[in-house]
Amino acid sequence: MATVLAPEGGQVDRVASRPRPRLKAGGRERPNWAGATAAWLWLLIVLVPIYWIVITSFKTRANYFATNPLAPPSSPTLDNYRFVIEQDFARYFMNSVIVTLGAVIPAVVVSFMAAYAIVRSTGGRFLRWTNSMFLLGLAIPLQAVIIPIYLVIIRLQLYDTLLAIILPSIAFAIPLSVLVLGNFIRDVPRELFESMRMDGASEATMLWRLAFPLTRPALVTVAIYQGLTVWNNFLLPLILIQSPQQRPLPLALWAFQGQYGINVPAIAASVVLTALPIVILYAVGRRQLLSGLTAGFGK
Repeated sequence: MATVLAPEGGQVDRVASRPRPRLKAGGRERPNWAGATAAWLWLLIVLVPIYWIVITSFKTRANYFATNPLAPPSSPTLDNYRFVIEQDFARYFMNSVIVTLGAVIPAVVVSFMAAYAIVRSTGGRFLRWTNSMFLLGLAIPLQAVIIPIYLVIIRLQLYDTLLAIILPSIAFAIPLSVLVLGNFIRDVPRELFESMRMDGASEATMLWRLAFPLTRPALVTVAIYQGLTVWNNFLLPLILIQSPQQRPLPLALWAFQGQYGINVPAIAASVVLTALPIVILYAVGRRQLLSGLTAGFGK
């Protein structure tokens, strides 16, 4: 507590003093050695597996078993990448692209319109019930409903098709997308909507010409997050896909597992090729993704 005298004198007020950071003798803040050490340790934990995968992809099978796993290859080779590409990698890659785009685009569009309807509603019971169902969907993991999904796909005669992966992926992407987009649309000033309504704009016009541009960072963030989730999904293809021609990339790693052994360098090469689109996507949309994340935390 700090004592402050009034200008006229006579009365004394006490105000709470804010805590100040501890300063060194030169007026500078003390370095956070514990936080810096923990950050470097976490960076090391993250980089070691990535380093191991990359160097293993350039080793031969004999070199991999004969040398230290963390040692760089003595004679780097591209045979593993050539072997992976020859094993119908292009087909698996296109399957993953089709599944990802087919799930993310409808999920983001439907989630955006649903979030707009929920936020802009005048208190209808149906929309409140729909919002509660979306929130309930966040509490249901995929592993808990994989058997009902399998039975529904069998009844719809969609088993062993890419659509069998796309439809459940859309359903599981919508709840979180609605929650995130709804928070962004809710922060758009209502005066903007009212001014457009006075100019004769319809709800569809306000949706695509006002809400869409202002929530573009959130749309990019949701699309990238859901795209990564669908791209790396392994459980749905494992249960709903049987033929090798319909396998996406995560399930295609089985092609490098033999009856008596596993081609570890080939698997490492396939992991590198699988991660390249994700790295490129992050490099292209990094600015939009970071702006969406920081805006979401700020709100």
